[in-house]
Amino acid sequence: MDSMFNRVMRAAMLDVALYEEVEADSSLTQEALMVVILVSVAGGIGSFLAGVLGGQGIGIAVINLIVAVVMGVLGYYVWAYITYWVGTKVFDGTADVGEMLRTLGYASGPRVLSILMFIPCLGALASLAGAVWALITGVVAVRQALDFDTTKAILTVIIGWVIVFVITFVVTAVLGVGAAGLGAGLGALRRR
Repeated sequence: MDSMFNRVMRAAMLDVALYEEVEADSSLTQEALMVVILVSVAGGIGSFLAGVLGGQGIGIAVINLIVAVVMGVLGYYVWAYITYWVGTKVFDGTADVGEMLRTLGYASGPRVLSILMFIPCLGALASLAGAVWALITGVVAVRQALDFDTTKAILTVIIGWVIVFVITFVVTAVLGVGAAGLGAGLGALRRR
């Protein structure tokens, strides 16, 4: 666990050598996924606490936690595959999907700041700072994994991020409408 934490810290500090190590070591694929899961759980806890302290009720808070974890992990896979595709097909980078998964997994570490979302005002800023920081580490991760220059890495990350944002927006909108419908249905059943 110490070595994983050490790697996450090095990734957050934009240590290029770390990204090269992670890119080359296929045994770290599961550990990179573990980083994403832990970061997503931290975000889920932040959402849960924000929901409870914001008066949404425990049920909605639990749903917030579950959605944050699931969307964090799914978003990681979608972003990695889309970024891999954009980087290799559009910008002629050289990598395999495993290299992209590993480097982006460690690059997601700064998103752990979303655990602070429950703190009024400061929490939203900390979460935003973590997201921006993760985008910056993502640029370094993509640059090292795809073996091309920073400009192509920035463009790849932006294109990948926009596509993931749209997908996430659509999925959460559908889930939100579904949850609202379920809530209305359950409310109608209770009145009978």
